[in-house]
Amino acid sequence: MARTYKILHRPWRLKWPMYWGMLPELLLTIAVLVLFGLQQPDVWRTRFWRIGHELKLNSSPTVILYAYANHRPLPEIPFVWSQMLTNFNVAISIISLFVLLGKMIATIMKVYYPILGLFVNFCLTGLYAASVYGQAGPDYLDSRYPSSVAWYIRLSCDVAKPFGAVKNCMMSKAAFAVTVIFMALYLFYLGLAVWAMLPNKELDVVDSDDEENGSTGLGKEREWEMQPTTPRGVPFTPRTQAFHTLDRKLPLRSNYA
Repeated sequence: MARTYKILHRPWRLKWPMYWGMLPELLLTIAVLVLFGLQQPDVWRTRFWRIGHELKLNSSPTVILYAYANHRPLPEIPFVWSQMLTNFNVAISIISLFVLLGKMIATIMKVYYPILGLFVNFCLTGLYAASVYGQAGPDYLDSRYPSSVAWYIRLSCDVAKPFGAVKNCMMSKAAFAVTVIFMALYLFYLGLAVWAMLPNKELDVVDSDDEENGSTGLGKEREWEMQPTTPRGVPFTPRTQAFHTLDRKLPLRSNYA
């Protein structure tokens, strides 16, 4: 018995969690596509920024106008209020859709190996972790109103009722919750891939007898191919020659043939 570690064509230890997990993954993909698509390009991001400042919970979006008016360099806008975050969320939702379709095809064709799942789930876990950080990110642009977590995440949406933004606040909370669940799902897939890539006594054992039999069979096949053949395709051996000689000595046999 020989032990060899397989890297590429390594089987999964558990397959049913991936099969059953594709249904919630599809539902979560549709949810992030809708929720992130509704926020594009700037439906309520700047509005939330302004509401937070009026509630003295974060900086003000007027710092951009102030910089332009005074010919000063633009300050570094917090990631939570930036256009980059909105575009980033839309991008990862589209990537998730294509990854799901590709994973379904690879699973049907039986080429979705743990090494591929390890790479895909590691990247998607990192992308969704960055999205979670961005949606609930800090805002220290204004030292008077520092904020470690965005107000629409840590507070109730009732504070946005005077501004008529309760519905948008609830949608932002829903987008954040779906993103967290998606990150947890990809993290679970990543754990399955890491577990499958770990050395295993049962998966890494190759029977030496099978290897010898396989090599012996290959040698016999090559030996068979190297022998000369008769017109009928039968290998030419001394016994074959004896039968041909006997056929020539029996004239009556040709009449009955």
